[in-house]
Amino acid sequence: MRIGELAKAAGVSVRSLRYYEEQGLLASTRSPSGQRHFREADIDRVGFVQRMYAAGLSSRTITELLPCVDAPSETTSDAAMERMEQERERLSAHIEELIRTRDALDVLMATNRAHRKTLRRAPAAAAPPSGGQPSLEVA
Repeated sequence: MRIGELAKAAGVSVRSLRYYEEQGLLASTRSPSGQRHFREADIDRVGFVQRMYAAGLSSRTITELLPCVDAPSETTSDAAMERMEQERERLSAHIEELIRTRDALDVLMATNRAHRKTLRRAPAAAAPPSGGQPSLEVA
């Protein structure tokens, strides 16, 4: 099938498929006129790549996992498991950092709320009368 047909069948853009091919995630054969041709099985491969991207993996990491998909063996499975464990550790560290950032934001928000309450309690005499000009009345 040609690239447009694969894009439609897999629910992705032609641009994405070109990128996947450039990154080594997808392979095509070329016709004598230079058109890309893909196999039916590439629909599933594109789905796999999409799921890996959705899980937060980079194209480099996905490339490292593909040998386990393309030629399953104990060796490729062990290598894929090790790589996935590393990726999980990276994601866990990122999640912990996001939680710390969220907690710091919560403190700032609480401080802001407390400050806003003090502003609401401030005496109205400090504010100029409506119209924005200070009063010229002498008491």
